Amino acid sequence: MVKLRDEHGQLQGVKLKAIWGQKAELIDLLVKSTAYIERSNLTTRLFNARLTRKTLAFSKDLSLHGAAVTWEDVYSNLVRPHKGLRLRLADESRSNWRPRTPAVVTELTDHIWTVKELLLTVPLPKAKNTR
Repeated sequence: MVKLRDEHGQLQGVKLKAIWGQKAELIDLLVKSTAYIERSNLTTRLFNARLTRKTLAFSKDLSLHGAAVTWEDVYSNLVRPHKGLRLRLADESRSNWRPRTPAVVTELTDHIWTVKELLLTVPLPKAKNTR
């Protein structure tokens, strides 16, 4: 999505540009809204300091940067429950909500993973500067 703005910075419109996939599929999925993309970018920046400012957490090696981005993505999908995906429970138990992750919602897994389970299951990337 490309935001079209005037000389004062006011939003004039949104133009859809397909980089991956078909334009019709993107319109069906996003409904000409940048909210999903902006939310994804914000979450990525919040959980991956390498994307906020160069001086705070700079990646000297592209493979290490890729590993950090992959870790954030896997953690967000398998370990971290998302508030918008939780289900209200009908019974009066300890909690009124059942937390869920994107992987649970899409049925890629049947439970929320722990960090320990993630570290023991997913192979570590091989980097040039590790021994």
